[in-house]
Amino acid sequence: MGVGTGTSNAVDGQSSLISAVQAGDTDLVRILLHEHSDSDYLDAAFCLAVRMHAGRIAQLLLQYGADSAQSRPDDLIPLSEAVDSGSPALFEALLDHEIRGRYPEIELLKARDLARRWHETGVEAELRRRTGSRDAVGRKRVQDCEYATVVEFTLGGMTARDGHGAILTYVEELLGVRTSFEELMDRALAQVDQQDHATWCRASLQLSGRREEATWAAAAVLRTSPDPSHRLFGAEVLRLIHLFDDSDEDAFAGPALDLFTGWAATETDVAVLTEVLVALGEHSDPRAEAALLPHAGHPDARVRRAVAQGLSSPPAFSGDARTALLGLMADLDAVVRKIACRVVAEGRDHDPVFADAMAAVLDDTDRLVQLAAVYGLALHDDERCVEAARLLGPPQRGSLEEEGYLDAAWRYQWRRDGR
Repeated sequence: MGVGTGTSNAVDGQSSLISAVQAGDTDLVRILLHEHSDSDYLDAAFCLAVRMHAGRIAQLLLQYGADSAQSRPDDLIPLSEAVDSGSPALFEALLDHEIRGRYPEIELLKARDLARRWHETGVEAELRRRTGSRDAVGRKRVQDCEYATVVEFTLGGMTARDGHGAILTYVEELLGVRTSFEELMDRALAQVDQQDHATWCRASLQLSGRREEATWAAAAVLRTSPDPSHRLFGAEVLRLIHLFDDSDEDAFAGPALDLFTGWAATETDVAVLTEVLVALGEHSDPRAEAALLPHAGHPDARVRRAVAQGLSSPPAFSGDARTALLGLMADLDAVVRKIACRVVAEGRDHDPVFADAMAAVLDDTDRLVQLAAVYGLALHDDERCVEAARLLGPPQRGSLEEEGYLDAAWRYQWRRDGR
C-alpha cells in the first residue's frame, strides 16, 4: 500500500506518522494518534508496522481507527512469519476482526502447529537450530503490547520473542479448541516471576472468560498450594472471572468476596497478597474494606497501592478508611500518594478535611501527585485548584493522564463562572 497524499507536518513532505512508525517510536506514534496527526496515513502506517514486525504499534493504529480491510494481501506478512517473530501483538494484529476471514482454517492450523513447536522447543534452541550459531544469545525484556511483555532473543542475526505460548493459546481459542486448565496454567507458570508476560496474561484471560464452576474450582484450590506462583495464578484467574462477569446474576461475586477476605488475612507472599487486595478493591462491600485496611501500613509499596486503590467511596468514607487515606496521601511512595488523591478526588465524600489534605500536596516533589491534587480540588469545587493548575502549566504532550487532571480545573472554572 502506498503512502497517501494527505497533509503532513514532517520535513520533506513525508508523513510524520509514517516517519514515527519507521523509527519504531511507539511513544511518538501514540502522541501523533492522540493529536489526530496525519490521519490520512493510518492504513498505510498499519501495513508498514506489520511489515516491520512492530506489533505494538500496529495494535495502536487499529485502536485509533486504522482499517485493516484496506490492506491488500501483499501489504501484510504471512501468518507463519508472525508466529516466527514470537510477538503475540503482531500475530493478533494480523487477525484483526476486519481481516480474520482472509485466513482459512488450514492456515490457522499451520500457525498453531508452528507456535507449538517454538513453544515446546524454546526460543534459544530453535534459534540455534535455524542459525547454527554457538555464540552467546542476547536477551532483553520488551513491551509487546500495552499490557504485556516478552523476552526478545537475538542470535546469529535472527531475532525472536518468546510469546509463542500466548500465540498458541490465542489461535487455539480461534479454532474452538478447549485447552485444559492444567495445560494453560503450565504455559503461564513457565514464565517464572513474569505475571505481565504475554503468555501468562493470555492464559489467565482465556480461563477467566469461561466463567464456569469447573474453572472456578480449579483456580480456587490453588489457594492452598505451597508454591506462590501457583497461588498467584489462581488468584488472578478468580479475580478476572468475577471482574468480567457482566451477567445480571453476578454468580461469582459472593464466592469471590468470601474467598478473598479470608485469603487476605493469611497470605504472606507480597505479589499474591497484592493480587488478592486488588480483587477485594473490586467489591463495594464493608467486608472488603475491613480486609483491606490492616494492610495500609504494609512495608511494600505495591501492597499499599492496592489498598489505596481499593478504598473506593460509598456516600461517605468510614472513619477507619478516612484515616487510612489521609495517611496514604502522605505516603513515602509517590504512586501511593497519587492513587490516594485520586480515590479521594473521585469519592462522594467532600469533607473539607480531604480538600485540605489535597491542598497540602500541591507542592509535592512529584508532578503527577500535584496534578492529582489539582484534579481532586477541582472535583471538590475548591478554588485552590485554579492557581495550582496555572503554576503547573500545560500538560505534557501526549499525556492523557495530565490532560484529564488539568481539564478538571478548567471545568471547575467554567462552572464557577456560570459559562
